[in-house]
Amino acid sequence: MTYVSWGNARGEDRVSLFMAVSSKSIVLTVWLLWYASFASGQNSSLPDANPPGNAPGSIAGTVVDSSGAVVAGAQVKLSFVDPKMNSQALTVASDSDGQFSFFKVSPGDFKLEITSAGFEAKTYSGTLHAGEVQTLPQIAMTVAEARTEVQVGLSQVEVATEEIKEEEHQRVLGVVPNFYVSYVPNAAPLDAKQKFQLAFRTIIDPFTFFVVGATAAIEQGQNHFAAYGQGAQGYGKRFGATYADTVTATLIGGAILPALLRQDPRYFYKGTGSVPSRGLYAIASAFICKGDNGKWQPNYSNVLGSLAAGGMSNLYYPEQDRNGAGLTMENAAIGLGATAIQNLFQEFIVKKLTPKRTRNAGTP
Repeated sequence: MTYVSWGNARGEDRVSLFMAVSSKSIVLTVWLLWYASFASGQNSSLPDANPPGNAPGSIAGTVVDSSGAVVAGAQVKLSFVDPKMNSQALTVASDSDGQFSFFKVSPGDFKLEITSAGFEAKTYSGTLHAGEVQTLPQIAMTVAEARTEVQVGLSQVEVATEEIKEEEHQRVLGVVPNFYVSYVPNAAPLDAKQKFQLAFRTIIDPFTFFVVGATAAIEQGQNHFAAYGQGAQGYGKRFGATYADTVTATLIGGAILPALLRQDPRYFYKGTGSVPSRGLYAIASAFICKGDNGKWQPNYSNVLGSLAAGGMSNLYYPEQDRNGAGLTMENAAIGLGATAIQNLFQEFIVKKLTPKRTRNAGTP
């Protein structure tokens, strides 16, 4: 490089030197101006290191399944912990790459709810700061468990069968059978088979044989139906006659006629109302009953059953003790009266002495 002294230079050299220096100055000045402009432009594109406290940000993420495969079409709902901000709640769907984004989101605590067919719902909570571009970790969805719901409805016969099973465990003081009483006011009606089932269950119950045996013993002790005689033979005849009364009355009044006339042979415990109203209800139940249609009607089964049983007793009682229609009416009246008295006991006393009984929330 050659240096030329300004003082020793000739006129032409001074001019050349001035032009060279001027050109370099111009180039340097232009370069400085361009750099300043470029630097200013670059700085203006960078985010503010300290954005305002309410500057919006963005949230992005990816929805995948448990194997890591993307889940497209998942519904992602954005909501905020602050209820005042929930007017900004948004819902987007993940794209074909499983990705989703929310832009211009106000800073604060947020919650994402992700749902997709065949997957369990998923939630994610986080906090977005002012001006933050937040990329969430992958959100893995769990495959929903297969659930099969089967609506099982019991038929009327099945409901009645279950109620009969409970009734067959009803015993006063745990001993005396109390099968023909329902503590469920809206109990299912019995079909013909169930009516015979209840009758046979009563006839063959051990306590029935005990009562028949005790009755026969009392009759023998008082020498009722003297023609039967005494001793084992006389006792056997009295036992047979008494058991025949029980069988015919139970079968005819509790099974055959109720099946034919479509009537329910059971006593339905009332348990509510005044004492007089409950008493009248109990007595009246010897003469009225529920039909299989659920409506109250004359108790033809009990009345005709008592008459039929009384009439049939003329076939096996001693001839001198048969009074024809008189004995029949007498036995029928005794049967109806016994039913009314039995119902009174059922309404006011027996329930308290029956530990195992059909339960119903509507009865006290």
